[in-house]
Amino acid sequence: MKKVLQTIVFLFVYTVAVGIIYPLAIWAVSQLFFAEAANGSLIRTQEGNIVGSALVGQKFESPGYFRGRPSAAGEGYDAGASSGSNLGPTNRKLIDRITKDASDLAAEHGVKQIPADLVTASSSGLDPHITPDAAVFQAERIAKVRGVPVAAVEELIASNTEGRSLGLLGQPRVNVLLLNLALDRQYPKQPSAGPYEDVR
Repeated sequence: MKKVLQTIVFLFVYTVAVGIIYPLAIWAVSQLFFAEAANGSLIRTQEGNIVGSALVGQKFESPGYFRGRPSAAGEGYDAGASSGSNLGPTNRKLIDRITKDASDLAAEHGVKQIPADLVTASSSGLDPHITPDAAVFQAERIAKVRGVPVAAVEELIASNTEGRSLGLLGQPRVNVLLLNLALDRQYPKQPSAGPYEDVR
């Protein structure tokens, strides 16, 4: 009987310590020191409306916005179905998809060389970034739709380019959602811009 009571007491103490105290302590520390990251790195407009997360990409189709990488997560950028396509480099389905995307981009922009990240999905399917080259590639299209000089769009890209983490890790990159929000703030839609989709 004594051992049974000891077991019950141990179970109770362990449950409280690991199931209640520890999670609360971690939550408190995260809210105190890393509140933004702990709450999803949410991005808000100047009016305070949540439009997304800095950690999860979104799909943009309007010609007046920068577009991110293709996504194989669900129907595209589905955080509940994060995944790559799991298709190998010799898979015909993958080859056909990349070939079509590259052909569409080449026709839309009038060029033959397409930045690789605009036709290849990330392993998570949720990557919010593109390379600076991929952003600059889209600058002329966006400048035309917005009615501003290409140089102005390229300057906006440069000012929104993130460097290597800690100066060493990764590559320079551009967060597509943050760049599109900056684009809306600095160069709103022109009356003759045509199709336009607000970032919400």
